[in-house]
Amino acid sequence: MRSYQPDLTPPWKKPSAAPEVPAEPDLVVEEVTTGFCGAVIRCEKTAQGPTVTLEDRFGKHRVFPLEPRGFLLEGKVVTLVRPSAGGPARPSRTASGSVAVPGARARVARAGRIYVEGRHDAELVERVWGDDLRIEGVVVEYLEGVDDLPAVVREFAPGPDARLGVLVDHLVPGSKESRIAAGVTGPDVLVVGHPYIDVWEAVKPASVGIPGWPTVPRGQDWKTGVCRALGWPPNTGAAWRHILSKVHSYKDLEPQLLGRVEELIDFVTVPA
Repeated sequence: MRSYQPDLTPPWKKPSAAPEVPAEPDLVVEEVTTGFCGAVIRCEKTAQGPTVTLEDRFGKHRVFPLEPRGFLLEGKVVTLVRPSAGGPARPSRTASGSVAVPGARARVARAGRIYVEGRHDAELVERVWGDDLRIEGVVVEYLEGVDDLPAVVREFAPGPDARLGVLVDHLVPGSKESRIAAGVTGPDVLVVGHPYIDVWEAVKPASVGIPGWPTVPRGQDWKTGVCRALGWPPNTGAAWRHILSKVHSYKDLEPQLLGRVEELIDFVTVPA
């Protein structure tokens, strides 16, 4: 007769069962041991067992074994498994990384608004978050300059049912922008910003095909200086169209911009 060792592990120390989740392309997960977070690129069957390849927001790839309880999905432990052949297609994602809602119609515009400083900023936000903003009913408008912000806030008259979010370039401590922002911020007004002189810098250099954004001496027009340093024609409009054409999703943008835009969307869409 065969004998079996009893399981003497106390019940409170036994790991709870983790749900199995198919490792479909674009699923964003975190590997529990290393903390590496990325989107699923592919699953493969190897001699050592099935593996999954993840790509982080910087374009770096890493391969991990599909082990039980090996990943976090939205903060919860899961077991990734290879997708079944011919299974139902998983919803695709928008350029911002959100799950797309096929056939969703644009929501009637909210009273709340998001203002961004400059036309290029508005075009970049539309490029990446446009689908999300239409579903949420959020309209994006742009400021000619941060000096106009106090007048815009007064005219808008924000309130609990009509919140105002503002994205400002080069919002760093001690700057003119930070002083203006402090003067208008309130319960129904949120002003956030990124550290870049211009939103061009929020696009990853690798996405544009350059080693890095050049340093432009103080006193020179930044965009013109960038074109000169990179050997581009001195046409900033054409330069921006080239840069924008290289932006396909959130993966092409720096985290310092991603987080701020998501923060503004959450602020203006929160229920009153």
